[in-house]
Amino acid sequence: MEKVALITGASRGIGRACAMRLAEKGFDIIVNYNSNQEAAASAVKQIESLGRRAAAVKADTSDLKQVQDMFREAFKIFGRIDVLVNNAGVVNDAYLLMLNGESLQKSLDINVKGYFNCAQQAALKMMKNRSGTIINISSVSSVFSLPGQSVYAATKGAVNSMTKTLAKELAPYGITVNAVAPGFVETEMIDSVPDEKLKGYLDVIPMKRFAKAEEVAQTVSLLADGSLPYMTGQVLVMDGGLAL
Repeated sequence: MEKVALITGASRGIGRACAMRLAEKGFDIIVNYNSNQEAAASAVKQIESLGRRAAAVKADTSDLKQVQDMFREAFKIFGRIDVLVNNAGVVNDAYLLMLNGESLQKSLDINVKGYFNCAQQAALKMMKNRSGTIINISSVSSVFSLPGQSVYAATKGAVNSMTKTLAKELAPYGITVNAVAPGFVETEMIDSVPDEKLKGYLDVIPMKRFAKAEEVAQTVSLLADGSLPYMTGQVLVMDGGLAL
């Protein structure tokens, strides 16, 4: 039977790369997006060009009602969900004394609450089949400190902790839960970082380069396609040696 993966924030960056990789592996894909409908439609066309079925579903993952509606729509279209990739997230860097309540709340809502919302709804569907895979996209910031990223690091540390606990809760139902924690990745997220700052980051990465989104997607696909069936509750750091 064909398998279905739902990927949040799949219209661009790491999420889109994961969608393409899993489509290449034979998955049908639910492309979740929140604002960029054009990019989501483009992702759907690209997946279909690979011979797989795809659908774009709009939802703000921090809103439980929208997440519930998204999973209902996904189930209505494909009849099952085998893999959830929790990827939608935001980065609002700021030093402690410059934090504002609005950006703090937004980060917590999307990076933490959004992951819980989607994991909960995915688990409800997966439990019936007593099988499933949840993959949380974390960050090296959860294990390696960077000034100005206290909020982002806290949210990704929360993702790591929830990954381990949910793995224990859901293992009896045949559901694995793991996290992938990339370092710096060549996506739109680093386009706004000044060149001088990027060079400083490169200097402390032993491999002397940033990751490609496709490399993160390859790791995600190993967890999604059943290649690592006995692995659960793990945080796979892929950062070129940055955190060593």
